[in-house]
Amino acid sequence: MQQHYDQYTTEDHAVWQILFERQVKNLQGKACDLYLDKLEALAPALQAKAVPRFDDLNAVLLSATGWQIHVVPGLIPPADFFALLADRRFCSSTWLRTRAQLDYLEEPDMFHDIFGHVPLLMDTGYADMMQQIGELGVAAAHDPEKLDEIERLYWFTIEFGVLQRGDERQIYGAGILSSFGEAKEIVEPEAIIKPWDVKELMQTPFDKSMIQPYYYGLPDWETLPKVIAEIWHSTQVSV
Repeated sequence: MQQHYDQYTTEDHAVWQILFERQVKNLQGKACDLYLDKLEALAPALQAKAVPRFDDLNAVLLSATGWQIHVVPGLIPPADFFALLADRRFCSSTWLRTRAQLDYLEEPDMFHDIFGHVPLLMDTGYADMMQQIGELGVAAAHDPEKLDEIERLYWFTIEFGVLQRGDERQIYGAGILSSFGEAKEIVEPEAIIKPWDVKELMQTPFDKSMIQPYYYGLPDWETLPKVIAEIWHSTQVSV
């Protein structure tokens, strides 16, 4: 599959601009510094004025970290998704929500996939970590229970991760970074941020059809790569 850029309408470009401009403003003081820095680094290929061309994004990504965007029709099976991550390819749909769907979607669209996920793939450490999560998923592909655990790890970190350092809270999960409402609510005192516990996290089911009732606070950027390395080591020992 590929992006058919000439099929985007004037309305599509207008919706993209609304989504992009209001979310950039919304994320100031909320998103992690690394995300905001890499979003700015992607500016030549990722801007508010028009739906981005994947060919332009791929050129920048490939040069920076060796990643590429892989077009998919929508959600794909977890095993297939992790196999693509292991090959440094990130899945993205090409369809964009309508003006009536600005605030919430159950299934991720291109704005979530590109605006939420792609900027952090410009960082070498993060890009390597994403590949390693993919490799964990590949290793667990024939064990449904283990695959569920890796999917939960991905969900509560890469999709809905929050950095919690004392009283300071910053968003790094793409599901929050791309959500206008959730990015506003996550910094409110009522938001439930559980202490980091990877064993609990990997045993906790999630529901894709609702806003997250709670999150797990990652204490620092160094913790997640260490956790992934430990899981990989335990996987190899058990084989």
